[in-house]
Amino acid sequence: MNTITGTVSSICISPRRGTAKNVVAEARLIADWGIENDAHAGNWHRQISLLPRAAISDFNQKGAGVQPGAFGENLIIDGIDDLKALSSGQHLEIGECLLEITQIGKKCHSHCDIFKRMGDCIMPREGIFARVLRGGVIREGDRVMVTDYEPLTAAVITLSDKGAAGLREDLSGALLRERLSAEGYRIAEYLLLPDDEERLKGELIRLADEVGVNLIITTGGTGFAARDVTPEATMAVATRNAPGIAEAIRAESMKITPRAMLSRAVSVIRNRTLIVNLPGSSKAVGECLDVCLSQLAHGLNILLGRDGECGR
Repeated sequence: MNTITGTVSSICISPRRGTAKNVVAEARLIADWGIENDAHAGNWHRQISLLPRAAISDFNQKGAGVQPGAFGENLIIDGIDDLKALSSGQHLEIGECLLEITQIGKKCHSHCDIFKRMGDCIMPREGIFARVLRGGVIREGDRVMVTDYEPLTAAVITLSDKGAAGLREDLSGALLRERLSAEGYRIAEYLLLPDDEERLKGELIRLADEVGVNLIITTGGTGFAARDVTPEATMAVATRNAPGIAEAIRAESMKITPRAMLSRAVSVIRNRTLIVNLPGSSKAVGECLDVCLSQLAHGLNILLGRDGECGR
């Protein structure tokens, strides 16, 4: 991969959330925390926010008249005009510091003063977020280098009324975590939920949009029972269909049992996250992973812009 470079145009901090940040000439970054004396620092995944200078300049051409820090951004980057084209997991070297991109874009829950005045705000679509892997001091003019990738991240969600009530051990979820870890994925979250469509939809959206997980695999809730609502929740949050994975699993599973035709599992994409439904039994989960697991990383790397297409 070619190294992408830019420079720090402005550094902005504020003591309180929800306010414009003030420009400073330099700042100290603290590992796994954020910028010293900034309100958004903390033990979470959005420790530092970044915006491209070009996006702010274009917005000001429309008469916005915003100054650095007005969007609540910490760092304004010059020379990398499309920050949102980067991927979760990539590293940013800034001076002596190292950041990991954790989220692309951000849902706006309440419109800011800029949106109320202009009818638009660039932070939800142009901003990216990162956590600090290596601390130190950064200064205006420091070079920014986009370099390598972290391992792909995965979340496992088990849907089971009995499991969520503590009446059944979650063998399927444990197997998924074991197999994904052995394949090189970093397990970001594991959830054991009842068969609740609305709750599952909320968790899928959160994991994809806020946590920025690359792969979500669900287990359970794919059959004909009235409480089997996993496919409905999954399709409801999809931005694109990816049916080949579920089709391949069903085709191979039919060689083991004809009851595989009764599976309603789906596979979809939500923005930059792949979501795959698997059955509830640990035996079936293992068989399904044998079909698809070796191919998922390539698909994800294409989705994230890390790899080219797979024609030979």
